[in-house]
Amino acid sequence: MSGNTSNTAPSSDSTDDPVRNRQRDSAGADESHVRVEQIRKTFNDGSVVACEDVNIDIDEGEFVVLVGPSGCGKTTTLRCIAGLEQPDDGRIVVDGDDVTDAKPKDRNLAFVFQSIALFPHMTVRRNIRFGLDMNTDLPDEEKDRRVEDVAETLGIDGMLDRKPKALSGGQQQRVSLGRAMVMEPDAFLLDEPFSALDANLRDQMRVEVKQIQRELNKPMVFVTHDQEEAMTLGDKIVVMDDGNVQQIGTPHEIYNDPTNLFVADFIGSPSPNLLDCTVVEDGGELRLRNAAFEVSVTDEQAAVLRERVGDRVVLGVRPEYLALNDAETNGAFTANVDVVEPLGDRDAVHLSADGQSLSAVTPQGRVGRRTDEVAVEMEIERAWLFETDGTRLV
Repeated sequence: MSGNTSNTAPSSDSTDDPVRNRQRDSAGADESHVRVEQIRKTFNDGSVVACEDVNIDIDEGEFVVLVGPSGCGKTTTLRCIAGLEQPDDGRIVVDGDDVTDAKPKDRNLAFVFQSIALFPHMTVRRNIRFGLDMNTDLPDEEKDRRVEDVAETLGIDGMLDRKPKALSGGQQQRVSLGRAMVMEPDAFLLDEPFSALDANLRDQMRVEVKQIQRELNKPMVFVTHDQEEAMTLGDKIVVMDDGNVQQIGTPHEIYNDPTNLFVADFIGSPSPNLLDCTVVEDGGELRLRNAAFEVSVTDEQAAVLRERVGDRVVLGVRPEYLALNDAETNGAFTANVDVVEPLGDRDAVHLSADGQSLSAVTPQGRVGRRTDEVAVEMEIERAWLFETDGTRLV
């Protein structure tokens, strides 16, 4: 189901509008279009903390994705922005207006829900136009124009007289988006809208939604638990866990420079290799010792580890930074080849060494399916180091 949390933007000279009568944010147009400031939301009389100290700036025309495991607080945060949940603390600012206490209908935000709930007895035209008919006094000609313009943008202009049962899942989702778009909101909020679609349709809809968002140049906040979807769609990614924001950044920043162990482990497929090591010193040289290998560290890493000789740390390295060669070739260590998983133009090679599971990504066919052992070389300069509690060291 999609719905619009506001009908039309309130007139700036209205004296009885609940939003416009709130104090205008002093920063005005120079500030972010949507701001979430120190939001905290609890349930069950405060015993369950859904999200806490959430701060997000969403600029005009920016595609922001909230991603994290189930129960991390991403949907609750989205519902607080929409006004469907009232935060315990913090505030929501839209286009310079504090709307924290405003009703959903007074926020001029479009919400596209996870389930595609269209009116089965109505045509596509009437489904898209429903919000306009219920909540605006626009002339019929303007309503028709908006519906037809949106339908053309979504590629469903030839289906306006069909009913939902005559549409595919992807077409139904376009109708759901269209119902939000005709309201011309200040921002779009989408809660896992592709979860009911098959893999091919999800891929197609990701591209289409990204294109539509670029064309509309409106902020879009998108919730998903799928890190691949987040990386594909987002200009800015907000990684959440246990009700807290773990990191905010571009896809490249999140992937290459995770702020902690959770982000490193959650983002990326195959997942990075996370290996327990001990910091040791050998002739003045610092090394990382693991059950399977011992490897020298870089000068940058050594500067951080100098006072940690004897301590345990976690070494994180992405699969693409493990090079695999013939077992007879020198490498950091030798590993057994358990499974070779084709991924198109590359293969994921799953390994085991001294009771530890690892993965590497190689060019297609680089490691044969009947290969038993390989020599593994690690690009230590591309690795991360974490405290055992997950804090990033370097």
